[in-house]
Amino acid sequence: MTTTTTTPVHPTGVIARPALTSAGLVTVLLGAALPVIDFFIVNVALPTIDTDLHASTATLELVVAAYGIAYAVLLVLGGRLGDAFGRRRLFLLGLALFTLTSLVCGLAPDALTLVLARAAQGAAAAMLLPQVLSIIQAGTTGEHRSRALGSYGAMGGIATVVGQLLGGALVAADLWGTSWRPIFLVNVPIGLIGLLVARRTVPDSRAENPLGVDRWGTALLAASLLTLLVPLMEGSALGWPWWTIALLVLFPFAALGFARVEKRLEARGGMPLLPPALLRTANVRHGLVVAVPFFCGFGSFMFVYAVTLQDGLHLGPLGSGLVLTPMAVAYFVTSLVSSHLVARYGQKVVLAGGVIAALGLLVLAGSALWAWPDLTLWELAPAMVLIGIGNGLAMTTLFRIVLSRVPHDLAGIGGGVMTTTQQTSLALGVAVFGSLFAGLSTGSMGYEGAFVLVMALLAAVALLVVVLARKLPDPR
Repeated sequence: MTTTTTTPVHPTGVIARPALTSAGLVTVLLGAALPVIDFFIVNVALPTIDTDLHASTATLELVVAAYGIAYAVLLVLGGRLGDAFGRRRLFLLGLALFTLTSLVCGLAPDALTLVLARAAQGAAAAMLLPQVLSIIQAGTTGEHRSRALGSYGAMGGIATVVGQLLGGALVAADLWGTSWRPIFLVNVPIGLIGLLVARRTVPDSRAENPLGVDRWGTALLAASLLTLLVPLMEGSALGWPWWTIALLVLFPFAALGFARVEKRLEARGGMPLLPPALLRTANVRHGLVVAVPFFCGFGSFMFVYAVTLQDGLHLGPLGSGLVLTPMAVAYFVTSLVSSHLVARYGQKVVLAGGVIAALGLLVLAGSALWAWPDLTLWELAPAMVLIGIGNGLAMTTLFRIVLSRVPHDLAGIGGGVMTTTQQTSLALGVAVFGSLFAGLSTGSMGYEGAFVLVMALLAAVALLVVVLARKLPDPR
């Protein structure tokens, strides 16, 4: 099916791309925030879901894993479809499906229905989220683009914290006796409002030379991510049965097959799902190398911290969310000024962010050693402020560096690659450090010793980010 659109042309003959207004930027950022919030909001509700639906430990893990796996597997394809069929169209369709699947999640009568609905919700998110970066890339230039990308990076971190805070507040409120269900149902009115506003404020754009669907590449990318993420997310809960080990053994072969298929397709003049030429771009290549340990550390910190607050310090879902508030405020304020800092100091902002985050993690570990188990909001706040500042500096700048020089026709792919890396790294961090924390906290070390050790390890990861960030290109 061919869709014909009328594109304005400048008198010089250059195609005039529709500009993204401030209202349009706010609208697409709202759409992007929903999938990120829903990735984390479920963490604080898992104990309540367990009580209500009588789910097993493995099933509860699937409530989280089904969303994350579908999300990560389909992100790149979602970006490609937006390039081909129109980013505004895919944004609206993805937001509509995300709203619908959120409703199904909120009304799920049993654990199996919830798991399936979460997988569908993740697929809808994969259709929605890549369009946001593509719309920003296609509708902005120069400093406007830099500020918009900075806002997108800020949104990602803030939405992560809001997910924990909002989830805790909604579960604790138990609105009309609905228990955990409002954490999903709240998306419905927000999604409907977003659809109405987006139709008027979001400009349409698509690649001038859209790329076809790379079927083999899509299948092999899905196989690579599934063979890695499924066993890492489910292996520990299930006691590492043989099939989880088998999947991990298959992962490097699937990944190697994907790389070879993409390279051969590009060499033949075809349109690979992930063009190797994109990874040869210095900004993308070096940026993703830094992004992997950064998001691994961030995802695992959010998970371990949430578990410690509830199970180790017994603060409850609402108290746990409130303790994250200093971090959210510090992150938000830092993200607002990060573009000015990048304009003056370039990639050094990422280095500074990593150092400050590492310091915050060490202060947090020291606070736990000093006052456990009587830690209060005021004793945790200094460390949380430092962690918020560090992540605000590093995360927003990373998004700028990776995406600032991606060509317009590869905007959807660039956005998909970045968000796939982000989501895969978040899952890897939770799987590695979350499993380590779970094993240590139930052993002789207890929650205090396990928490202190993991915070120290995450500080080392933050310093690794600092070392790797020295090779980042200057985004100015």
